[in-house]
Amino acid sequence: MKESFFPNRQPHRATQWQLRTRMLALPALPLWMGIVNVTPDSFSDGGKYLDSGRAVDQGLALVEQGADLLDIGGESTRPYSDPVALEEELRRVIPVVERLVGETDCPLSIDTSKAAVARAAIDAGAEIINDVTGLSGDLEMLPLAVETGAGVCVMHMQGTPQTMQDTPTYENVAADIHRYLRERRDALLEAGIERERICLDPGIGFGKTHEQNLDLMEACETFHDLGSPLLVGHSRKGFLGKILGNSEADSASATVGAALALARQGVQIIRVHDVRPVREAMLAFAASGGLNV
Repeated sequence: MKESFFPNRQPHRATQWQLRTRMLALPALPLWMGIVNVTPDSFSDGGKYLDSGRAVDQGLALVEQGADLLDIGGESTRPYSDPVALEEELRRVIPVVERLVGETDCPLSIDTSKAAVARAAIDAGAEIINDVTGLSGDLEMLPLAVETGAGVCVMHMQGTPQTMQDTPTYENVAADIHRYLRERRDALLEAGIERERICLDPGIGFGKTHEQNLDLMEACETFHDLGSPLLVGHSRKGFLGKILGNSEADSASATVGAALALARQGVQIIRVHDVRPVREAMLAFAASGGLNV
């Protein structure tokens, strides 16, 4: 961003997030949310963990690498992806949630925009609803979140996965998304969700151009005044390949570099495919005086 739209801000960084059954402390170093895509068509690892056994093994491997949370999803939200039927999404994710709850104490998040999937996952032991529609795509999602007391992650997306990359437009991408997240936070509060349960995600890659993604990454610190933990999922996304000058390049190193920049801005939770390299880089970065929180 060339100039801030918050010229005199004093960010107040949230230090905890209330999940369904436990309080999650948010220290200076970010927490790592490991991604488990139980899908055939996710942009990075589609099909790799479609088998529930392999998905469970991947989740446990991410915990061994240092994941603080696991995000389980059964419907790809990559650009132009096709929706998944309810029964198929349930078939993909619920056995994985059930087994992981029995094999690890790591809190589980269900990545879904369907209330029926979220309910089944919570019944199986999930702690968090991570909804790319900001809990607005299914009329039953918000009442479910109130009823269950789950932690919730509200993400910004312009359009739908089928339309979001068709000429996304903003007056000021950071200001517009800040306004959206504030309004969604207030709607959740009015519906009866406690402030401590709400996490916010600016939605990197969801209805943003390359330059808009970069502006938004640079502006993450400005979202702290909303009073909620921030979650950012930039891992392996296409804008990183464009930075490298090769959209087909392995963006693992670029994912690490961008994660360091997010940590300097105090982002509390970073959602990644590969936990070990970013976690180890972050430890070295912090030990060398790199953090600015």
